[in-house]
Amino acid sequence: MEFTSVLFYVFSAILVCAAFRVITARNPVHSALFLVLSFATAAGLWMLLQAEFLAIVLVLVYVGAVMVLFLFVVMMLDIDMDKIREGFWSNFPLAASVGALVALEMSMVLLRGFWTPVTTVPEKASDIGNTKTLGILIYTHYTYAFEIAAAILLLGIVAAVALTLRKRKDTKHLDPAIAVKVQAKDRVRIVKMVAESSRALGRVNATDDDQSSAQSTQDKKEG
Repeated sequence: MEFTSVLFYVFSAILVCAAFRVITARNPVHSALFLVLSFATAAGLWMLLQAEFLAIVLVLVYVGAVMVLFLFVVMMLDIDMDKIREGFWSNFPLAASVGALVALEMSMVLLRGFWTPVTTVPEKASDIGNTKTLGILIYTHYTYAFEIAAAILLLGIVAAVALTLRKRKDTKHLDPAIAVKVQAKDRVRIVKMVAESSRALGRVNATDDDQSSAQSTQDKKEG
């Protein structure tokens, strides 16, 4: 067995185990970390298939950006896992049937790829790199699919931000509608006060009066 075949089976085993732990881990943060491991091993498989651009994009975009967003959302939502697991077994038959259908479709696609004979690459296409070929396919034959995927990712980002901005009891919340309706008379109260110079002059006069009254009292006692 060749070394590349050994690496393929090792990466495949790690990928299957990590994907299984994504859906079975009790802690959502651990599930997100196992998903990072799944992406990393999938990138290794892409490297073995000589699809370097896809492997680099998988690491940079999904592991470096999307998974950071997932971890941020999971840690900000403060999810009550006990409440989520209440309806697990009631929804398990439907989820298992959908998962089996998806697995069957993927196996049919893979078996079709194994059954088809190996075709030779045309001489003109052999000089084109993977990145250029992928760009030509994305922006010509799969333009609408690429734009739909971008819209779905944008929707996910907006939904994550909206979930983190919900009203929480342990944080201060400001309603912009109420803040706009506030008038100046509701916030500012004008109070008429004596000027500081007048206060100082009054304190000096009071001190002089106290001294004069004390002096007069002493004079009376001596007299």
